[in-house]
Amino acid sequence: MASNIETVFKVVLIEDDPMVQEVNRQFIEQVNGFQVVGIAGNGNDGLQLVRELSPNLVFLDVFMPSLGGIETLQRLRTMALPVDVVAVTAAKDAETIRTMLRHGVFDYIIKPFKLERVKQTLERYRLQHTAWTEVPPVTQDDLDRLLLTAGASENTVHTGAPRQHSGQDDLPKGLNAITLNQVLQALRLQGGGLSAEEAAAAVGIARVTARRYLDYLEKTGLVNLEVNYGGVGRPVNRYVEKR
Repeated sequence: MASNIETVFKVVLIEDDPMVQEVNRQFIEQVNGFQVVGIAGNGNDGLQLVRELSPNLVFLDVFMPSLGGIETLQRLRTMALPVDVVAVTAAKDAETIRTMLRHGVFDYIIKPFKLERVKQTLERYRLQHTAWTEVPPVTQDDLDRLLLTAGASENTVHTGAPRQHSGQDDLPKGLNAITLNQVLQALRLQGGGLSAEEAAAAVGIARVTARRYLDYLEKTGLVNLEVNYGGVGRPVNRYVEKR
C-alpha cells in the first residue's frame, strides 16, 4: 500500500558567500518537500556536515577557501557518501564543467540564477528519486530510457520539448542515450547555443561525434541550427536549444 507521507529531502549548502547562502536557502525551501538542514562556508566544514546530517542533496559552490568545490566533490566520491550534488557556481569554463560532470553532479547551475531554475532542478530530482525507487529498470532499454529521461515530467524531457520528439527510443546506430543526455545538458548550460567543437569540449568527446549528436537533435526538432557568418573565415554552425 502506498504511503501518504511525503518524502522530505534534506539539503546541505556549501557556499562561502552569506548572501548567496540565504538566497539558495530561500529558493530551495520554496519547493515543497525540500529542507535545508545545514550550511557551511567551505568544503572542509561541508564534508563534516554531510557526515553528520546524511543529506540527500548538496548544493556546492566551486570557488571557496579552505577546500574548493572540485576537491570537495572528489572527497565526497572517495568517501562513497550516498549523497547527490548540484553545482551552483559562477564557473562556466568547459574544463570545470567537464570535471564536475565526470564526478557525477546531478545538475550544474550557473550564477546568477533565478528561482525557476532551482525549482526545475529540484522537481527533476524528486521525479528521478521516485523513478529509481519505484520503477527499477529491468532491461537495457528500460535503463537507457530512464537515464535519458530521469527527472523529466510525464510529458517532457529536460529541455522542455515534447517527449515524443526526445529521441529516447530507437536512437541511430552509434548514438547512445547517456551521451545524448550529456549533450542536452551542455546545451542547457550554454543558453546562447554551442558549436560542435564547444559541445565536444563540454562533454569530453570528439568533435565529429558531437556533430552527429547535434545533427540528430536538430533533425528531431529539439534544437535549431543557426549559421554564424561573423568574423573572418568559414561560417560556424551553432546549435541552439528550442524554448
